[in-house]
Amino acid sequence: MFEPGYITVMKTIERIVAVNKPASQVWGYLSDFRSTNDWDPGTKETTRVSGDGGVGTVYKNVSEFAGKEVEIIYTVTDFTPGESYTLVGETDALTSTDTITVTGTDATAEVTYRAEFEFHGLTKLADPFMGPPVKKLGDDAQEQLQQELEKL
Repeated sequence: MFEPGYITVMKTIERIVAVNKPASQVWGYLSDFRSTNDWDPGTKETTRVSGDGGVGTVYKNVSEFAGKEVEIIYTVTDFTPGESYTLVGETDALTSTDTITVTGTDATAEVTYRAEFEFHGLTKLADPFMGPPVKKLGDDAQEQLQQELEKL
């Protein structure tokens, strides 16, 4: 709900990676958000705080973004085994909604990674400058994800 005086700014990245690996194997790897330790260049460390990976699971992610270290607490809000999951991460400055979807066959997989960043408070003032770092984050993650999936 919109509150007077409260403005948010949203930036979205979406990348698709295709790999000649079984979709079930790719899902097995990506369905644990701790895999960001390998494929997300901005991530310094992701740990599971609680849960089994399904809805309600909480992860703590420490990342570097635009030259600053940020701690984000993510909660899995949607989980469809073998297909997709969504996590919502919160800090004082932003809300990040990340969705990972895996489709494919016994021989190939396609991964769609979508991240929506909603900036709050004073961070929204940086909006004119956020486009390039968000795009670079998406490009770097796509490249690293491709490399890691090919190693499976």
